[in-house]
Amino acid sequence: KEGVEAQSETVWRQADRYGVPRMCLINKMDKLGADFDFSFKSLRARLGANAIAIQIPIGFGNDFKGIIDLMNMKAMYWTAEDQGVNVTIKDIPADLQDTAELWRGEMIEKIAEIDDSLTEKFLTDPNTITVEELKASLRRSVIALKCFPVLCGSALKYVGIQSVLDAVIEYLPNPTERPDVVGVDPNDPSVHMSRPHSEDAPFSALVFKVVADVAGTLTYIRVYSGKLEKGMRVLNPVNGRKENVSRLYEMHAQNRTALDATGPGQIVAVVGLKDSFTGDTLCDQDKPIILERMTFPEPVISMSIEPQTADDKKKLGEALTTIRREDPSFRSNYNEETGETIISGMGELHLEIIKNKLVRDMKIGVNVGKPRVSYRETITGMAKDVRGLFKKQTGGRGQYGDAVVTIRPITAEEAEAEELDMENGVVFVDAVPGGAIPREFIPSVEYGIRQAAASGVIGGYPVINVRVDLVFGSSHDVDSNQIAFEQAGAMAFREAFTRAGPALLEPIMKVVITTPDEFFGNVSGDVASRRGQIIDSEMRGASRQITAEVPLSELFGYTTALRSMTQGRAAASMEPLTYRQMPERLKLEVLANQ
Repeated sequence: KEGVEAQSETVWRQADRYGVPRMCLINKMDKLGADFDFSFKSLRARLGANAIAIQIPIGFGNDFKGIIDLMNMKAMYWTAEDQGVNVTIKDIPADLQDTAELWRGEMIEKIAEIDDSLTEKFLTDPNTITVEELKASLRRSVIALKCFPVLCGSALKYVGIQSVLDAVIEYLPNPTERPDVVGVDPNDPSVHMSRPHSEDAPFSALVFKVVADVAGTLTYIRVYSGKLEKGMRVLNPVNGRKENVSRLYEMHAQNRTALDATGPGQIVAVVGLKDSFTGDTLCDQDKPIILERMTFPEPVISMSIEPQTADDKKKLGEALTTIRREDPSFRSNYNEETGETIISGMGELHLEIIKNKLVRDMKIGVNVGKPRVSYRETITGMAKDVRGLFKKQTGGRGQYGDAVVTIRPITAEEAEAEELDMENGVVFVDAVPGGAIPREFIPSVEYGIRQAAASGVIGGYPVINVRVDLVFGSSHDVDSNQIAFEQAGAMAFREAFTRAGPALLEPIMKVVITTPDEFFGNVSGDVASRRGQIIDSEMRGASRQITAEVPLSELFGYTTALRSMTQGRAAASMEPLTYRQMPERLKLEVLANQ
């Protein structure tokens, strides 16, 4: 009844990014207020999807009984008693016959619009198009990302779920119908490689999930090529470690079936991997490849955490390592200067869930500090030809490193357009004239620059969106070494940064609020008071959905405040959106309170 929600939009954008053919299921048709028409229209309006309904519901809410299959023009019914195992197929109810004809006519028209081989038949006599032709045409179009079939059902009541699985087989591509999986050579990332979806090809797979289990860590993988057998030894080319595959399981919710081997297209859980994390590649030891890695957003909020007892202290480090393996968006580190353990995540709720997991599931007593916003530093201007000279001569062999840099702002999009490698928000460009700095010291200068950027300049926050060109320098035949050039690079970067208009960036959250319309004024006023900006507002049934962009620092305790101002009837979700420059007054406050 809410139509396309914020999280669905996020998932859809990811699928677009990776070119994934897909179908849509309008679920919860048994829910009070369910509206198939509204949800279907929102697919087209909010996602820009060429959605084609191949089913429509029989009834809504408590009256939801089954679905009408528009391909075969039959009514299908299930019962919850046997968990939807058996389906009853009947003629379409007379009162829905005309509605079904209208939806089927639109389905045929949409399919024919995409497929030239059906266009002429449709214009001449649509009734001559067979079901087999429609299904074959729809499959081709789905694989080509030209359209997206829409089904309906109720997972809770087991209605329509088998037809979803049937549609997966009928309309989505099998592994052999997908392009070869691509990756890079671990020894030279500039060399692109590929693997066909074949058992005869060298083995390659991607780790997409890690779960702590009583039987040992379960590492979920998707096999792209080759064959994986129980007892095999495979390579993780990301970290260079070799891993043993002790056991293989086919998973079905909490149930598992032991396997001896698996192949392309299969999703399985592996036991025995000790050093593989989400996003890592597993491959043949003799034919290494690194598949395209998953990207995870940087944490935007941190807090200190400390164990309550000596026994808790022993368990905390191992527990945090386990959580990091399961959740790549979570970070933890130990600050040796303050003696604090700092945990970082995607929001206040994220860290609250981590804390509860430690206390409730892992039985570790912890105390946590107040949440802290993870700010970032950047520059607003350019600083040219800034020198960093590290020189120490005390009679014996000394230290000498000399680096000259030019620094300027750059966005991730600009770096990608210029084919520059941005690592942790910083682009390094070697523009030194030949011989000014010996080649073996260039990586040392880059390392010094990146270390300085990671620890910040004006407030100790990581630097992002900065390009550093190493333009000149000099060396000493005896006194120059790697450490000296690391120091020179760091010195040049810090000085250039202070000259280039340093600024503090704060994380901005995308906040989606669903509230009864009568509270719209209160909610919008509160958003404005938090330095937020309303981007969109629209009615969703009896509720209003508000999309806003709000600084994270203004959102601590927001869920409680929202419930209070709406009598507990509103809800909100939020996700990191971007970083934006802070007003000067607030920047000075943040730096003063460090």
